[in-house]
Amino acid sequence: MRFVNPIPFVRDISISKTFYCEILGLAITQDFGNFVMFETGFAMHEGKSLEITVWGRTTAVSEPYGRQNILLYFEHDNLDALFERISSNVNLIHPIETQPWGQRVFRLYDPDGHAVEIGEPQGSA
Repeated sequence: MRFVNPIPFVRDISISKTFYCEILGLAITQDFGNFVMFETGFAMHEGKSLEITVWGRTTAVSEPYGRQNILLYFEHDNLDALFERISSNVNLIHPIETQPWGQRVFRLYDPDGHAVEIGEPQGSA
């Protein structure tokens, strides 16, 4: 067995595709309408349809899917340039900071409130 990836639920797949493609710069490799895979291995699924697939029903809860219980982690070779390009267009948690282990990262929320961390590649800090 091998772990492949988490699949966050998203409320509006179109808004999320725009965010991850146009703001963060990820490229889509497969788009099945309610399920999208990116070249990085990251994937997302429209929440209500996945609820039906997994549990056979949808929830009546109207809270955002992101509930500060998971961190989506990405790396970027030019962290400063990426931060400069996107920081004014996202809901930042914090700007670039050096973590206790020496890696520089910044964090933000995606449109569903999932926490996203973008850091320099491990070992380059």
